[in-house]
Amino acid sequence: LWLWASPHVSMTFRSQLAQTTKRDRADLVALAIGALAIRAHERVGAIGAPHGPDHSRGQLVRIAEWLMLHDGPPLPAFTRMPRFSSAVLVGDFFDPPDAIARAITPMAEAGVSGHLVQVVDPAEETLPYAGRVEFQEVAGPLRFLSSKTETLRDAYGARLEVHRGALRDLCRSIGWTFTVHRTDKPPARLLMMLHALMSGTW
Repeated sequence: LWLWASPHVSMTFRSQLAQTTKRDRADLVALAIGALAIRAHERVGAIGAPHGPDHSRGQLVRIAEWLMLHDGPPLPAFTRMPRFSSAVLVGDFFDPPDAIARAITPMAEAGVSGHLVQVVDPAEETLPYAGRVEFQEVAGPLRFLSSKTETLRDAYGARLEVHRGALRDLCRSIGWTFTVHRTDKPPARLLMMLHALMSGTW
């Protein structure tokens, strides 16, 4: 099993509606899935990490250190994995669908079965703001000042659904799964779903 949790700066976002950042939740999910795999005597590795896959308990410590200390782009770089491997990729995946396709399609073409998990803050789903609000790009200089933010809510929600629809279509086309998880929800249900998806019982 290969794990990847986005280390991008956009993952540090946390609104007042959640108690954890997207990155902390993504790291937790990746490590929990890795722990289940190691308990089942599977070899586990982290995409991009300097150490290879292993099935020892110490491997979880190495992966945890890698996840906490590593910074990088919002999408994983292609890594050679044995055919019939599985991969769990956890991030916010707000990048253009074409960029996401370029990142994950080579893995699928190499025979890797994958699971894409989009972790979002509840504010990123509901746009709960009203009145005059300035939005700033987390990882860039772009700014947008809205005088009546509540009027953007419907258009924003529609745009988000279009984006997710593109990701669902992409994952379906390559035989992967796509799951959405909000940081104000407990991770237990997500972990149970991922475990079922990986075992083929979902």
